[in-house]
Amino acid sequence: MATQIPAAQYLRMSTDQQKLSLVYQAAAIQRYADRHGFTIVQSYRDAGRSGLTLRQRPGLRQLLQDVVGGCLFKAILVYDVSRWGRFQDTDESAYYEFLCKSARVPVYYCAELFKNNGSSPAVIMKTLKRIMAAEYSRELSQRLSRSKKILTQRGFRAGGMAGYGLRRMLLSPDGSPKRLLTHGEVKDIETGRVILVPGPEAEVAGVREIYRLRISEKRTANWIARDFNRRGITCCGAPWTGVRVLEVLRNPKYIGQAVWGRTTGPLCRKRVNVPQNQWISKSGAFEALVDQQTFDAAQGAIRDRTCNKSDDELLNALRSLLKRKGRLSQHIIDASTQVPATATYYHRFGTLRQAYERIGYDVFDNHQGMLKMRFSHRKIEQALFLRISRIFKDRVSVLRERNVCRRVLSFPGGLKISVLISQCIPVGKGHLRWVITVNRFERHYPTLICRCNPSNKSFKDFYVVPNIDTRCRCLFRIRENDSWLKRGKRLGDLSQLERVAAQVVRLDV
Repeated sequence: MATQIPAAQYLRMSTDQQKLSLVYQAAAIQRYADRHGFTIVQSYRDAGRSGLTLRQRPGLRQLLQDVVGGCLFKAILVYDVSRWGRFQDTDESAYYEFLCKSARVPVYYCAELFKNNGSSPAVIMKTLKRIMAAEYSRELSQRLSRSKKILTQRGFRAGGMAGYGLRRMLLSPDGSPKRLLTHGEVKDIETGRVILVPGPEAEVAGVREIYRLRISEKRTANWIARDFNRRGITCCGAPWTGVRVLEVLRNPKYIGQAVWGRTTGPLCRKRVNVPQNQWISKSGAFEALVDQQTFDAAQGAIRDRTCNKSDDELLNALRSLLKRKGRLSQHIIDASTQVPATATYYHRFGTLRQAYERIGYDVFDNHQGMLKMRFSHRKIEQALFLRISRIFKDRVSVLRERNVCRRVLSFPGGLKISVLISQCIPVGKGHLRWVITVNRFERHYPTLICRCNPSNKSFKDFYVVPNIDTRCRCLFRIRENDSWLKRGKRLGDLSQLERVAAQVVRLDV
């Protein structure tokens, strides 16, 4: 009796509805193995996996890793060329087969009529089969796109999850409602169609609350997400994020539109956004959860977000402010409600000076104003350090370490405290903000935050925070009772500084 050759089988199918199931492939491969003297010792499978990319196929990736790293089997059995993969670049399919062949583990296609023996006819047939497999995927993608376009134009749901506040309703061929589809369920009748209907009352109320918070209270998407999570409201069983809130605000399905083609990424390419004038849509297809006026107001609020503004829009806002005020400064920009905060310009252009240069403004035109502001800042800074030195006497020293810009308080035991004087900025309607600058050399130090009063000539209060190690690279602003300050403790008196700073550091650790 001839010695049996140990072999591995690779099985793949794209969807659970394919006729060429894993069981059918395994049976065909087993018959081939029995006829040609192979013994299947290991199986690799990718169930419900597209054959377009290696990234989405863990079974094939593991097979290739085992072959290159050394394996017990001496051959690989695959049903046909298309099961190996429908790679759009046929050289990719050939390369993976070549890796196996180089490791002395050849690939055999069990259902093909040609023998994979390296002969010229076999090479030609494999190349043709690979091209046909890739072309099949391209044609299938185009047919699906045409079908979804037609379905959407007729007012049906072309695919995808219903989303928060909505549910999918299966319609019979005559158009009558049949039943609600559960999450992940596909329709069980080929001629049936799917529409969206309002979901549970609590979710519908949640959708309308999101629009109200964004439009009436001007809350950001991240704020709404945090608020919903705090209240125990989930998004289809998952925590809310700013991205999920924006999806509710942006998707036209909430005004009853059937929409398809908002993004595109055919044949497993990276998905990209499609211009709105190229979307396929049908108005009045479903029952709306919000009216058109509310939806349009939400889109306007989203467009007005600073991150959605172009460089030219930001610079034009600066030009307008310069025309009204006659000069520009960090204080003037932050105090204006019609211009984004200076942190935006730092983030977008690197520095304020670079933004000024883009609009032709010479920062040194305001040299006298800068000197006056610096003199006032230095005056209260010197008074502060003198006050601290008198309180702690020999227990504190004021030093400037290498690469440290501000002066640092040094206490016995190695405790070092960064000192930040935070300017006050009126932002209209009696509201105040304080600027927190980020010093990359001191961001890990416990920090004494000294918030100035509206005149910036004396201090309003003092806080000790464990550090200013935030994602902001330059500066950010805080409110009167900002939650960021709750990381630390408020000082009733500067004499508590050393004790509270040590306590805050211990708690942070």
